[in-house]
Amino acid sequence: MSVVSNSSPLIALAVIGSLDLLQALYGEIHIPEEVFTEVVIRGAGRPGASEVAGARWIVRHALVNRLVVAQLLDSGIDAGESEAIALATELSARLLILDERRGRTVARERNLLVTGTLGVLIAAKQARIVPAISPLLDGLLAAGVYLGPQLIESALQLAGEGSRS
Repeated sequence: MSVVSNSSPLIALAVIGSLDLLQALYGEIHIPEEVFTEVVIRGAGRPGASEVAGARWIVRHALVNRLVVAQLLDSGIDAGESEAIALATELSARLLILDERRGRTVARERNLLVTGTLGVLIAAKQARIVPAISPLLDGLLAAGVYLGPQLIESALQLAGEGSRS
């Protein structure tokens, strides 16, 4: 079964030089055209653009059911998230990687299993692909990715790395 990603996890992982964690964990990653456009076309020259464009293990898809996308857009979900949720539904994806709270809520209402960037980092630690997530979290913070203190503490606990307090 497939794994689908939205833009923000691709960008966040690329910022810390860890986009390849997705391939190591899941093999192929599937993205809708809008996510490709957001990251590679409109994001040209920014983190993630060249990495996503050159990753042969990231598979682009044109959506079949545009009505679902229109409904999601009408509910306030942005274009990339809407297409990612729709693609995950079309592919019967085993996992959707999505960071935005509203999109995650809507995806779960549609019975999709959802994780985010931090979930990917935790999975990589659990799979012994990375020795620790703490330096990766520091990299995200240094790059300007907002992570609330409680989210950081939860991620460290789940990764078995204790607390920063």
